[in-house]
Amino acid sequence: MSVNVRIPTILRTYTGGQAEVSAEGATLSEVLADLEKNHAGIGARVLDDTGKLRRFVNVYVNDDDVRFEQGLQTPTPEGAGVSIIPAVAGG
Repeated sequence: MSVNVRIPTILRTYTGGQAEVSAEGATLSEVLADLEKNHAGIGARVLDDTGKLRRFVNVYVNDDDVRFEQGLQTPTPEGAGVSIIPAVAGG
């Protein structure tokens, strides 16, 4: 399944400055693996050393936060939009 992945400014160095790239995969895990294959280094910024989503990175498939869905096993249907959003702290 082909999806569109929105890349935050801080990670665009891995995508040659592109704000949106295509990736393949039936689940978020597969999409992230394809993203890493085509844009080396981006995976380490999204996933921790154990292969889980980093604590301060939010990922949405369409408008659904994957933490409240099936995590990395969240389905990514054809044409879905995947957004990677780093958390912002402040006070």
